[in-house]
Amino acid sequence: MGTVGRTRWEDISLSLFAFEILELQMKDVGILADTAFQLVLDEQVAARVFNAVDLSVQLLYCVFAPAGSCSFCQVPFAAAISRTVQNTVIATQRALSSGDDQPASGVIPSFSLLLLTAFLLPLPLAGFVKSPMSETKLTGDAFELYCDVVGNPTPEIQWWYAEVNRAEAFKQLWDGARKRRVSINTAYGANGVSVLRITRLTLEDSGTYECRASNDPRRNDLRQNPSITWIRAQATISVLQKPRINASEDVTIHQYGPAVTLQCNLSTSPSPLAASYWVKNGEEIPGTRKPTNTTEYKILKPRAEESGEYLCVFVFSNSPIANATIEVRAIPDITGHKRSENKNEGQDAVMYCKSVGFPHPEWVWRKKVNGVFEDINNSSGRFFVTNKDNYTELSITNLQINEDPGEYQCNATNVIGSVSVTTILRVRSHLAPLWPFLGILAEIVILVVIIVVYEKRKRPDEVPDDDEPAGPMKTNSTNNHKDKNLRQRNTN
Repeated sequence: MGTVGRTRWEDISLSLFAFEILELQMKDVGILADTAFQLVLDEQVAARVFNAVDLSVQLLYCVFAPAGSCSFCQVPFAAAISRTVQNTVIATQRALSSGDDQPASGVIPSFSLLLLTAFLLPLPLAGFVKSPMSETKLTGDAFELYCDVVGNPTPEIQWWYAEVNRAEAFKQLWDGARKRRVSINTAYGANGVSVLRITRLTLEDSGTYECRASNDPRRNDLRQNPSITWIRAQATISVLQKPRINASEDVTIHQYGPAVTLQCNLSTSPSPLAASYWVKNGEEIPGTRKPTNTTEYKILKPRAEESGEYLCVFVFSNSPIANATIEVRAIPDITGHKRSENKNEGQDAVMYCKSVGFPHPEWVWRKKVNGVFEDINNSSGRFFVTNKDNYTELSITNLQINEDPGEYQCNATNVIGSVSVTTILRVRSHLAPLWPFLGILAEIVILVVIIVVYEKRKRPDEVPDDDEPAGPMKTNSTNNHKDKNLRQRNTN
């Protein structure tokens, strides 16, 4: 058996300790500390060990990395573990290839060495789970930056800002700053989460925004260096002048009216134009994409379903897209509803109406009482109305035969006009399902009664007499004919 030096076995022991503290992460690749020596015999498996350990250390350290960095090779403790594991696996391969089957003889003393090293090396107390991301916006728009930090105790979060070309001159941002255009919402729990939002952007809002987090007790001590007590994550916000788009006015269409043409013209742009197209109610209209700064869309047959919110969209090569909105309005047109609803007493009934037309209507349900439609009285708590844009639904639970039957009206109203339709609700008794069976049973009973009565009321002459012969009576018809002929000859 070959022998291996003490230093080599210390490296091997460090590897075992690294495997133990990373055992949970290593389960995904099937590597456990007690099987490490068997696995490193194979070079391909050894490569997987390298990658798994490096990735595990990196993922563990990403939780604590300063300034959102996961460069674990720059961290003393993470680097020590990574280097130790890699060097140890190589040493283990050499030791086992030399025939030494007792590699654990020098393992125990080295555990305390690594444990002491782990506690002595400084570890960051807070880290970023989610950092703010850089964006490019147009004037008049808004942006949101998110910051999610973890630590024990939960770190405090602050937002700072530096103007363009003045990255070192940071000023703290407060909620309500910049004429109440700045809002900061922060919540502390297991993590600290903060959202910075700025609306109605101007060119002066461009710059570097920094999220700072710290749970160091000395973080607010002015004698301390902020770069040590606070971790930081930065995002750059670039605000460009919004392009000028000349768009046609909002229009109101009527059924069977003349065709309508929507137009947009791009007069200024922050960068070269790539394309333009039209969008209706959030979806691109097929066949409208063109590389021109003047675009139009024609509505040849104005109907309620053609109404909606139209956007002419301009796409640029080096800046965010820009758009202008044109509203095409129309009176609501109810295209679907139940004409009637038939239910049994105690069941639930559902009536609905759906429409087309823009703006989306306000829905009202009414019931006819004494010939007049009145708003539904929901004192019983059995009526439920659900409205969503161009759809409404009325649900009635536990139908009552004496209260609920009748005519129900759904009404749709927007700024252009109003329209209503009626649904008839019929409520049948609990016995309604038995009526067909009872009808058949009644027919059978009546038929049996008729047969019995008929049999009892037969005429007496239809009943044969016991004294009379059963067969037909025979007569001498031939003699009768002869006597008749004889009398006729005597007369002549």
